[in-house]
This record gives sequence, C-alpha cells and structure tokens, in this order.
Amino acid sequence: MDDLRHAHELAGISAAELSELLALNYRGPQEPTPWASLLEALRQRFDASYLTLVLRNPAHERPGLIVNASVHGPYLPGEPSYSEHYYAICPFLDWPADQVASADQVLGTEHWLAHDFYQSYLRPLDLRYVLVANMQTAAGMHCALFACRGHAGQDFDAAETALVRLLLPHLQQAVDLHSTVDQLDSERRLYAVTIDRLLVGAAILDQTGKVISSNQAAQRLFAARDGLECHQDKLRAFAGQDNRNLQRNIQTMLQHHQHGRDDCIEVLTLARPTGEVPLNLLLRPIALNYESQGNARRPAVAVFIRDPGDSPQASRCLLRSLFQLTRTETEVAMLMMDGLTLDESAERLGVSRNTVRAHLRGVFAKTGATRQAQLVKTLLNSVASLA
Repeated sequence: MDDLRHAHELAGISAAELSELLALNYRGPQEPTPWASLLEALRQRFDASYLTLVLRNPAHERPGLIVNASVHGPYLPGEPSYSEHYYAICPFLDWPADQVASADQVLGTEHWLAHDFYQSYLRPLDLRYVLVANMQTAAGMHCALFACRGHAGQDFDAAETALVRLLLPHLQQAVDLHSTVDQLDSERRLYAVTIDRLLVGAAILDQTGKVISSNQAAQRLFAARDGLECHQDKLRAFAGQDNRNLQRNIQTMLQHHQHGRDDCIEVLTLARPTGEVPLNLLLRPIALNYESQGNARRPAVAVFIRDPGDSPQASRCLLRSLFQLTRTETEVAMLMMDGLTLDESAERLGVSRNTVRAHLRGVFAKTGATRQAQLVKTLLNSVASLA
C-alpha cells in the first residue's frame, strides 16, 4: 500500500486522471482492438512515438497479440518483421516480471545502443528510448508493455515510470478478464459451428422478443420463408394459428425468463406452404444472472429450429476414416442418410440397383449394422456430423 501511495505521489497524476486511465484499462478487453484507447491515452501523455502491449501464452512459440498506439496509427511500420524475424532477439522477453525501467537504465546506454535489436529493428524506425514493463497474470499470461520515443526525445523519467507501475496490477487483472472472455468466445464459436453442422437453427431473442442473433442454419430457414421467417427482427410463422401459438409460447418463455427459470421448455410444429414435413421448434428461457440496467438488450429466450427432412452434413472424409469405407460405399452411405431408396440411390449414382445393393452390403459389414434403419442411426450418431 505504501509503495502504491508513493508511486501515486511520484507519478504526479490527479485522482480524476488516474480514474480515467483505469476506466480505459477495464474497458480494454471489450474494445474491437483490445486496449487501443488506453494505449493511445498513455502515448499522448508520455509524448511517445508509440505504446505497445504484447500478450502471449508461454506455452506457444508465437509472439501472441500485439496492439500498437503510435504516431503511424495502430500499425507500426516493420511490425510484421518483428513478428517474423526480430521477436527471437528481443532483449525484453526475459525482463523480470513487475519491473518497470528503461533499456538504458537496465542494459546501460553503451550496451543498449550496440544491441542487435536496436541496431537492426528500432534504429531504422527512429526509435531510441524504450520503457519496458513485463507482467505475469494470475492465469499465467505473459504480458509486456513498451513505450518508445525517437532519437530527438529523451529517456523516460521517474514520474512516467511510476505511473506505469501504478497501472500494472490493474492491467494484469484486465488481461486475465480478456483471456477468460476470449476462451468463452472460442468455445461459443466451436459450439455454434457444431450446431450448424447438425442443421439445427438457433435464434436468441431479447426481453422484447426481438431476434438478437441467429446462426447460419436458422438464417437459411428464414430466407426460405417456408413455415417460419424473421420479419422486422420478430419471428413469424406462416399459418395464422401456428403464428398465434408461436407468439404465445414466446411470451410464456419471456415470463419464465423474468422469474429466473431456465428449466421450462415449449415445443411446437409449424406447417409449411410447400407441403414439406412441418418444422419443429423448441423454446427455452435464458435465466437472468443479475438484474439488467438501462436499455441494454440481453438474451432472454433461445429458439431451436429443426427441419426433420434434413440430415446432418456428415463429412465424407470422416465417414471413410471411421468405418474404412471405399469411395463408392461412402457415397451410398451418404444417400442412405438422406433417406433415399435403393432405386433412387442407383439413379443418383448412375449404376444398377444390384450394384448399390452390393456396396450397401459392404457398408453393413463395416459398420456392424444389419438393417437400413440401424445403419442410418449409426451414421447420424457418429462424430462425422460434428466435423
């Protein structure tokens, strides 16, 4: 606490100015370019040529995420060269954690100016003075914050060093938050792709019943306007009675959402003007984690849509690998999954019915199925549809 108080006094920054920097820091993980606003604010305050934040996972060899605020804009000339060539000779990779100092102070001016990293990379960019702070977060992320001035400037002083030291623990916490959000987003994308592969449409509604987001499978169904569409951000069924049932179920789910219940579901079918098999819908509320404030749109109801006439898009490559099928056996298996008969499959493949039957016997032998219905179930439930 005494160290922080001393750093605050030495930094010569008012409470209001520090509060503004901290707000930018914790807003950083949500920005399109993480921490761009904080870095630009520090760059202007330090009158620096650039501020750079590097985030990397020590388990990976790659440099990681590099974010710049510079006189050149967000992209520093030569940055790709840093990632490809100069990262390996950067003298700041093993900089002690939580130490804030300039290259001149730690390496010595003579040694620093003779260093290959300065001579080959920084000097051609007119970068001379570097302030470095390395961090290691509670989640194990390695971070580095660099500030740099050109040859016409001067080394960073005690007040600037103290300000960076004051910000470090807050930046570490924000980086851990960013890592958590990034991990959750990666998992979300993985699940979304898998749901798409299974041809399950998914739409998320807000507290007013308007669509916030939808996956590709749902968007294809909406575009077809065959039983269900999204009109002015609202779901609408084709048939009058179906639409009334749909709107009533949505309102019921919204009420469950308001009461924090996520264990209730509603299912219904929607007739289709083309006469195809009706669409199946499942609705369930998304429970509140905390009370929402203001007018922010928050997820309230999840709607899952399935066309029973569709089959998951199994990967031909994975089917062959899983069951050691030949190319023709794979094609026959795919047609069986789509519900085609032997005659329809023969016509599609341009071969005789007996040829299809012979290949189907091979598929039965390799999958362990004894009936066509069992074969279809085996193929649909395999991991081939998740790739």
